[in-house]
Amino acid sequence: MIPAPFDYVRADSAEEAIAALAEHGDEAKLLAGGMSLLPLMKLRLATPAMLVDVGRVRELSYVRDAGDHIEVGALTRHRDLETSDELAAHCPPLRTVASEVGDNQVRHRGTIGGSVSHGDPASDLPALLLALDAAFVVRGPSGERIVSATEFFRGFLETVLEPDELLTEIRVPKAPGAGFSYQKFQRRAQDWAIVGAMAVRNGATRVALVNMGGTPLRAVAVEEALTSGASIEEAAERAADGTDPPGDINATPEYREHLARVLVRRALDAASG
Repeated sequence: MIPAPFDYVRADSAEEAIAALAEHGDEAKLLAGGMSLLPLMKLRLATPAMLVDVGRVRELSYVRDAGDHIEVGALTRHRDLETSDELAAHCPPLRTVASEVGDNQVRHRGTIGGSVSHGDPASDLPALLLALDAAFVVRGPSGERIVSATEFFRGFLETVLEPDELLTEIRVPKAPGAGFSYQKFQRRAQDWAIVGAMAVRNGATRVALVNMGGTPLRAVAVEEALTSGASIEEAAERAADGTDPPGDINATPEYREHLARVLVRRALDAASG
């Protein structure tokens, strides 16, 4: 449970962080809240030679109204999301799901950008951002680019971020009157979801799944069934279509498929109410 040796530098701005990443390349890792990276380092599943600490880059911690969407700085902590009046008024799903992440310690230290950049398919917020059709602002030495949520996650713990790039902002479309529900099945309240299902009804209906493949997933088959006029029960039966759920000590792939169908039905029922 002791990490491998590493060097450490604290960045005081986004530019300093990007410069440090460009200098050290694949040997560097960003440290924000540390809720995902530090456990991996203690197990030596991650052995970065350089940690670039961005935890005090306050310029990347904010929630603000930007017209038709809400801008969320990548270093905004989960606790700030769950208590945000801006999100309460314009994007209640993000506020609600942030309150269900881990426990109080995790929410007070963990950041939305850290959760997204880690790319864990068992995380709550990446799946929600898929369902909300969010966009991610990425900055590197060559400038800034915007990546849609559907393009951001590439594989297990893998995203489109290059070694010298930093996620700086998440842009979330406003959904003030949306019906939504997040249904999560877990052993204990603070545990990762064995399976989770998020439904957002805001004109169109979007459904996203947690821990049903190597990345956060949109339940495309469910969405298509609803668009074609299927009932909630009929659409939910397609929740596992196109997924590749893992098998582990918590559940077999078959049991996860069953949970996906049950939780999607519950989420759609609640979002429609």
